[in-house]
Amino acid sequence: MTAIRQKTIKSPISCTGIGLHSGVNVNMALRPAPVGTGIVFTRIDQGNALLPAAYDLVSETRLGTTLRNGDGVGLATVEHLMAALWGCEIDNLFVDVDGPEVPAMDGSAAPFVFLMECAGVVEQDASRQALRVCQSVEVIDGDKRITLTPADDFSVDLLIDFDNPMVSRQSSCFDGGSFAFKTEISRARTFGFADEVAALHAAGFALGGSLENAVVVSEDRVLNEGGLRYDNEFVRHKTLDCVGDLYLAGAPLLAHVDAHCSGHGLNNAVLRALFASDRNWKLEPVMSAVSSWSETAVAVEA
Repeated sequence: MTAIRQKTIKSPISCTGIGLHSGVNVNMALRPAPVGTGIVFTRIDQGNALLPAAYDLVSETRLGTTLRNGDGVGLATVEHLMAALWGCEIDNLFVDVDGPEVPAMDGSAAPFVFLMECAGVVEQDASRQALRVCQSVEVIDGDKRITLTPADDFSVDLLIDFDNPMVSRQSSCFDGGSFAFKTEISRARTFGFADEVAALHAAGFALGGSLENAVVVSEDRVLNEGGLRYDNEFVRHKTLDCVGDLYLAGAPLLAHVDAHCSGHGLNNAVLRALFASDRNWKLEPVMSAVSSWSETAVAVEA
């Protein structure tokens, strides 16, 4: 067996888009980073303030995941980009942003996957590290819960349950690597409900939301022209969110994730519970025989 190497992108690449919640037009540039850097965001409009992609810098989890550094500089809605970085197996990257939020693009991770494919992905001269979960960790909040259990690869079983009849109760089982992520998960868009838009705007959320970057659901139909990209796009997007939030661990997890109606808050809480004890985890090189990094199929059922 040989150790899999760390990866970054070959060439810088950039994009522009509106922030889903802030409504601010944002420019974002991705740049190659050296071995061992990790994912590091920089708010170039705030004196080049650094925000490492780390679970313990998460400050807000309502309707998205926000990082905030010790100087109070924040960056919102990082989870879709983080999911794309997980899916492309990017370990080291500089992300320069000139606004308060990562651009929403189309509300999924697919545009970010495309950016990295255009930039090219290159191996680096160091082994990739995975974070092995050594004993089960669970967080429960009422009828919501998320559990990490030891495994030799990464998988997510996730269930959602909404009162809206267009969404209702859906479950998914994601068990695959980069190819499966790209084809089965990355294109799933964030979603919201038409009858909640006014309240969200009043609370300062979804100010940049539109049918161009979110699935909008009424009581009896999806308002987007063309409908859904997957029959169960809603649960697939929640799986995408979970993958992105958990990549804030700083390395890919070797664990089975069982999530029941969890969201950004529980996703972050389970990482905090994991790192609360050194007995819960250990770092180890990712070897070529580990099935998590093969192109395994995804099974998803509504």
